[in-house]
Amino acid sequence: MAPWPEVEKPETNNYIGDSSKQNQNMAGKEGENHRGNVASLGNKGEIQPAFSTIALIDETRPAEDDPWVLPELQDTGVKWSELDRKGKIIRVLYGIGKFIMLLGLLYMFVCSLDVLSSAFQLVGGKAAGDIFKDDSVLSNPVAGLVIGVLVTVMVQSSSTSSSIVVSMVSSTLLTVRSAIPIIMGANIGTSVTNTIVALMQAGDRNEFRRAFAGATIHDFFNWLAVFALLPIEVVSGYLYHLTNVIVESFRLESGEDAPELLKVITDPFTKLIIELDKSVINAIATNDESAKNKSLVKIWCVTETNVTLQNVTIPPSENCTSPDFCWTEGNVTWTLKNITETEYISKCQHLFANSDLPDLAIGLILLALSLLVLCSCLVMIVKLLNSVLKGQVASVIKKTINTDFPFPFTWLAGYLAMLAGAGMTFVVQSSSVFTSAITPLVGIGVISIERSYPLTLGANIGTTTTAILAALASPGSTLKYSLQIALCHFFFNVSGIILFYPIPFTRLPIRMCKTLGNITAQYRWFAIFYLLVCFFLLPLFVFGLSLAGWPVLLGVCLPLLAFFIAVVVINVMQKRRPHSLPEKLQNWDFLPIWMHSLEPWDNIIMASLAFCGKHCCGFCKCCKVNAEQEGAKDKQIKTTEVYENTMAMADEERGGRRAPAAASVDKTGTNNTAL
Repeated sequence: MAPWPEVEKPETNNYIGDSSKQNQNMAGKEGENHRGNVASLGNKGEIQPAFSTIALIDETRPAEDDPWVLPELQDTGVKWSELDRKGKIIRVLYGIGKFIMLLGLLYMFVCSLDVLSSAFQLVGGKAAGDIFKDDSVLSNPVAGLVIGVLVTVMVQSSSTSSSIVVSMVSSTLLTVRSAIPIIMGANIGTSVTNTIVALMQAGDRNEFRRAFAGATIHDFFNWLAVFALLPIEVVSGYLYHLTNVIVESFRLESGEDAPELLKVITDPFTKLIIELDKSVINAIATNDESAKNKSLVKIWCVTETNVTLQNVTIPPSENCTSPDFCWTEGNVTWTLKNITETEYISKCQHLFANSDLPDLAIGLILLALSLLVLCSCLVMIVKLLNSVLKGQVASVIKKTINTDFPFPFTWLAGYLAMLAGAGMTFVVQSSSVFTSAITPLVGIGVISIERSYPLTLGANIGTTTTAILAALASPGSTLKYSLQIALCHFFFNVSGIILFYPIPFTRLPIRMCKTLGNITAQYRWFAIFYLLVCFFLLPLFVFGLSLAGWPVLLGVCLPLLAFFIAVVVINVMQKRRPHSLPEKLQNWDFLPIWMHSLEPWDNIIMASLAFCGKHCCGFCKCCKVNAEQEGAKDKQIKTTEVYENTMAMADEERGGRRAPAAASVDKTGTNNTAL
């Protein structure tokens, strides 16, 4: 700070000990000082002394750091140039070892996601098949949308839910036009995986802020695309007509199986843990009653099916296809019929091949184990990345990923990132795997939120190209329907990108995810609340209303939707144009505090966790220790601040009793400091 200029005979401040006397004296002399300021300054050219320096302290405090600025990962080790030959060899070997360990952890991370999907299918696969059985509900596009969300969340795979839809369409249980909302819902449900992965970085506040925002940017894009495009599709059917023209214009023939790039590496390991017979879910969805008693766990991996022509008895009342193939012996009628016999050759080698446990028990065991491995791998991946991405390595990666091209080609970098995301998703054949892999990179600050957005959009495109290739390999009976549904998925994502990416103003998911990231960084329990509401409670609520019929669904949802839109509009106007609103609506202070602030809810939840930590478990004590450490850190930062006036520090320690006075000064527009 620059030194104060010299003044002639400065008036001594005699009120350091008692601030109330100073305030009274200021109130008495306010008019006199105001009248004499101009004259004294004009005649003497002197700078009058200040009664208080609180305003100066506030002005000279450094501004808070932007939490969305990518952090600098400092290299705390010895520089390469200062190492001897032995040290350089050791560092190179350490780097190779860390790289191999990182690859191993990524492999286990992807395998745990695969096992997690199998566990969800064991727990909720049959229930998902039952949901698809009600044709009257599926004809409702809103119900179809939430069914797509619920089923994809339950089986943790948009490919599985899409294959169920294809089976139902090919069995004439569902039309392609009714299947399109279900595919839109599957697009939303598949984004739950990386949102769960982001919860594992809740240990560090800023990392969690960035990671959760980077994960939920996928959610917001999918929800916004559905809100914009589902009404258009219901009214015009543009996706159905566009894809129907494309499918009808080609002579389609069943091709070879789609290439499986990542599965070739992960299947040898995951098949030692569990193998599923996914045809059971399809059979339940297509009203096959015999499939209800079958287990999803595959027991026999090598089977042979033989079809033989045999003599079988039939009821006399049954009509024969031809009199040549029917004959009667006494009271028994015989006919010739093709009988399919399955010969079981060899059993599977996974852990549960010889188990007598029900599907639910196996699913819960695998769910717990896969989540444990997933969390452990993610924590170690983040630690390894933090140790590897330092200094020059981090700066090179950041510049490569986040730097834009020079003007006028600045816009091109985002589209190249989109192509990169599509290509990587095509390689791993799963948008969930790719977005879950970049989530920790966003958390530690290697990838910015603005760059993760086009990468995520590219992942949406990449997973649809994989579905198109898989559809081209379908048998002739389902080829047309599977290809048309895959193309609907593709053009739905392309339409969403056209709406919410090319113009920077329309990139609403970036602003929305940052807002949610700030909230979850302050109240971390809100992340779990968001996950439950968006992917479970809200779809279940809408699904329950859809069972009651259109009148009930519209009568409840339309007022709620109008109320939600009104609240959002008022919030935006409160921040940008508050004077355009009525005085009462310029803030939410007229409502009870629990209706417009999360602080009371946070107090209740923290008190509950504290009670739990005291009486139930030791886990919450760790959270309490972390909170105490953060509080001690904040207190240490405050003690390092320098005050020009000791009264300010004393008043702040007494709970900020001078805050109302400061507020009144700002409101009246007067200033108690020197001119």
